[in-house]
Amino acid sequence: MRKAGIPFHGIQTGALRGHNPLTALRNLAKVCRGVRQSLQMVERFQPQACFVTGGYVCAPVTVACRLRGVPILMYLPDMTPGLAVRWLSQFAQRVAVSFPEVADFFGEKAVVTGYPVRAGLLQATKDRSAARQMLTQKLGGERARGGPSRPELPLLLVFGGSQGARSLNRAIWKAAPALLSACQILHVVGARDWPLLAEEGPDLAEPLARRYYPVAYLHDEMVWALAGADLAVARAGASVLAEFPVARLPSVLAPLPMAGCHQVRNAQKLADTGGAVIVEDKRLADRLGPTVLTLLADEARRLAMGAAVGALARPQAAGNIARQLYVLIGQTAI
Repeated sequence: MRKAGIPFHGIQTGALRGHNPLTALRNLAKVCRGVRQSLQMVERFQPQACFVTGGYVCAPVTVACRLRGVPILMYLPDMTPGLAVRWLSQFAQRVAVSFPEVADFFGEKAVVTGYPVRAGLLQATKDRSAARQMLTQKLGGERARGGPSRPELPLLLVFGGSQGARSLNRAIWKAAPALLSACQILHVVGARDWPLLAEEGPDLAEPLARRYYPVAYLHDEMVWALAGADLAVARAGASVLAEFPVARLPSVLAPLPMAGCHQVRNAQKLADTGGAVIVEDKRLADRLGPTVLTLLADEARRLAMGAAVGALARPQAAGNIARQLYVLIGQTAI
């Protein structure tokens, strides 16, 4: 937030579900303190509307705005709402969702807006070749361990979220020698697993070593990576529901295998269009390499997958949400 020049004020909160009673009690106390902090900020800031994206971290400010009569627009990016979203939605005047089938959870409050993406991604996806060139420039060109700068080879983008995904990382490291015969890999390892690269990363000889480009994290460069890639391997967090369609990016998805996680439904949404292939986390070690190689060898199929997932794109989603906020505060929508 601060990097984007937007003032940020943290508040206390905590999850109340899935913990032992003592932890839940401590977290409840944090939520109560968070509500008091949020009330002070609402009094100071005097907002005309409140926009929240769900989850327990939004609970204090949502409650505070409800107590002060501030109209609330909630946005659910995932395909299914969690417990916190279901509970907090009762305080909202409108609940924006990404797809029509999600609207059924919220009845008359629901409005289908699509999932907003960064303006930079919309710009980058206009020219895949230019995006690839920009990505190479942003990352400093080819380095000792490779770089995504060989236009004759497909670019495979691998990422598991901001912290990375260990099982996915290990599966890619295992498959890398075979995969690099058919592509170049931009691997966003994640800050948590970055130290493991030296211990468990692939031992590659030239020329394969120059086709593997690991990075700990991508920030602004991620838009060029999404726009320039020919295929992605990723978890199925909510962002894939927007970014992959806008980038027309075919993918192999490995949903996080955790109870209460929304990633299985997110992955299934893209797979149902024909734009993604799902590999279960427990089968990554054996199935990821062959699955990716099959797709790398079939350009026609990748293009068809990209077109299929692209049909879900809603590039006007940010404007749709902005219009809903204007409606809430009683002004003419922009």
